[in-house]
Amino acid sequence: MRLYNSLTKEIDEFKPASQIVGLYTCGPTVYDYVTIGNWRTYILGDIVYRALKYNGLEVNYVMNLTDVGHLTGDNLGDADTGEDRMEKAKKREGKGAFEIAQFYIDDFLSSYKDLNLLPPNTFARATEHISEQIDLIKKLEEKGLTYNIDDGVYFDTIAFEAKGYKYGELSNLDKIKAGARVEFNQQKKNPRDFALWKFSPKDEKRDMEWESPWGTGFPGWHIECSAMSMKYLGEQFDIHVGGEDLKSTHHPNEIAQSEGATDKSPFVKCWMHGAFLQVDGGKMGKSLGNAYSLHDIVEKRFSPMALRYFYFSSHYRSSLNFTWEALEASQNAYNRLLVHIENLGEESGSADSNYLKSFNDFIDNDLEVSRALALLWDLLKDDSIEDSVKLATVAEFDKVLGLDLIETSRKNKNQQLPKEVEDLASKRHLAREDKDWVLSDSLRQDIEKLGYEVKDLPNGDQMIRKNN
Repeated sequence: MRLYNSLTKEIDEFKPASQIVGLYTCGPTVYDYVTIGNWRTYILGDIVYRALKYNGLEVNYVMNLTDVGHLTGDNLGDADTGEDRMEKAKKREGKGAFEIAQFYIDDFLSSYKDLNLLPPNTFARATEHISEQIDLIKKLEEKGLTYNIDDGVYFDTIAFEAKGYKYGELSNLDKIKAGARVEFNQQKKNPRDFALWKFSPKDEKRDMEWESPWGTGFPGWHIECSAMSMKYLGEQFDIHVGGEDLKSTHHPNEIAQSEGATDKSPFVKCWMHGAFLQVDGGKMGKSLGNAYSLHDIVEKRFSPMALRYFYFSSHYRSSLNFTWEALEASQNAYNRLLVHIENLGEESGSADSNYLKSFNDFIDNDLEVSRALALLWDLLKDDSIEDSVKLATVAEFDKVLGLDLIETSRKNKNQQLPKEVEDLASKRHLAREDKDWVLSDSLRQDIEKLGYEVKDLPNGDQMIRKNN
């Protein structure tokens, strides 16, 4: 198996350090609904996890849930400034910070299931690992890698490099001026230094604050991932997954504080980063009104699996542009896929070895999922392959794709339409053949009022499913 490593900037042969692969994905900050841009990253983590298991490897998979310490200044180029996102959400919603965190964690886990992501071995919540974070800061302090200023305890990057380490290997941090859009904290020894522990404002009582050897406060954003990943995966592990935006500061800071505390390098052998998701050819953002969540997708009557299918239309390291038209195309393609599988029958044979080899080659070559998906279509259209063999091969492919193809197609096939709906569908089919679009649209509305969704397929057929 070969994977692109952001650390080496090459596609490397993946060789696990031990019998159990250590895998970590940077999860959500649980102050709001997760966006479809974030979901692309989590789908990447899921595909990596599935591909490793498909290759017969045992995996210890961990994902963090950030419920403290992620400041709004991260959007402006300095993650140590601004307001804690949980405290900001508290003011926005008029609820306690812990209550808000639990609400959005529950929502995340529900959407996680809807998108058919395999659960990791551990969901690690930052506020449940405060002692581990304090202990890690103590280690850094003992090694002379910290200093205190008015607003907190900071990591000393100059002292780190003086010990022979290189800071910022994942990015061109030496060319980035910290705080480019915010006023630089003049007390910091170096613009690259970052907060390990932030002191609570003296005139403010926070919901989330703890006692520490340095004073009452809360952990910085970066320290949680080091503390929790090392707790569950060890001081060195195999793969770390995240969005490409984390290459600039968050992941370099993880490396620095982890290697600084343990004197072991590399902290992580392979770093994998997913590319940004654009919306309508531009940037996605809450201020722009286009930071869509899975709820927005479902409210427009698209299946979560259509979104998962859409992500597979591009390689994970390539930028992908979301439009509602593109999602509709993915929904139609996914529905056609289900129809093909429904028509294969119930009997499953042995998977086709040639197709499996081609599939394995695509997946093992830096997760070429879009090519694997195209191969799936080739399989279904291959008249030389028996239906029972096709069904078994589809099941093997879906262990990695995670599109829930077999179960969904069986549910659809066994779904009995009420006679009233069948009669309306027959009338609508005739209306469409006569190009009576007014009557066709009227009959569609009648069907939808009965709780069913109508999808027109390119071959002229119509697919009717219960609108759940």
